[in-house]
Amino acid sequence: MNRCNGVIFTVLLVLLLAACSTKIDSKHQATLYEQLGAHQGMERLVNTVIKKIAKDEQIFPYFAKASVSHFKQGFMSHLCQTTGGPCQYTGDTMVDIHTGMNINEADFNRVVELLIEAMEEIDITYQTQNRVLAKLAPLRAQIIKI
Repeated sequence: MNRCNGVIFTVLLVLLLAACSTKIDSKHQATLYEQLGAHQGMERLVNTVIKKIAKDEQIFPYFAKASVSHFKQGFMSHLCQTTGGPCQYTGDTMVDIHTGMNINEADFNRVVELLIEAMEEIDITYQTQNRVLAKLAPLRAQIIKI
C-alpha cells in the first residue's frame, strides 16, 4: 500500500470509528440522576430545598429539632438512588422516619410545592421535574400517617 492509500485508509477508519461512537452516544439515555446534574446538581437541589424548608412556617416545625447535616445526607442518598445514581440509600425506611410525625396531606403537599419551587429556581426542566415527582410520588402513602 503506498503512502497516499495509507492516509486515505487512516482517514476512512477515523471517520468510521467516529460514526460508530456517535451512534453509541446517541443511544445512551441519560439517567434522571444525570439529568439533575449528577452529584453536583443533586447537592444544589437538596441545598435549595433545605433553604426553602427553613423559611417555611408551615413545614419548618417538622424539622426544628432535626440535624440538618443528617437530613441532607439522607435526602441526598435517597434522591440519588431513586433517580438512578450510583448511591445506595442505607437509612431508615420512610415509614420509620415519619411514624409519629402526624404529617397531614396539606403538609405533605406543601413539601412537594417546596421541592417544585426549588427545581424551578435551579432551572430543572419541567419534563425532568415530572420524572422526579413520579419517582417520589409512591412514597406518599409511607409518609402521611394520620
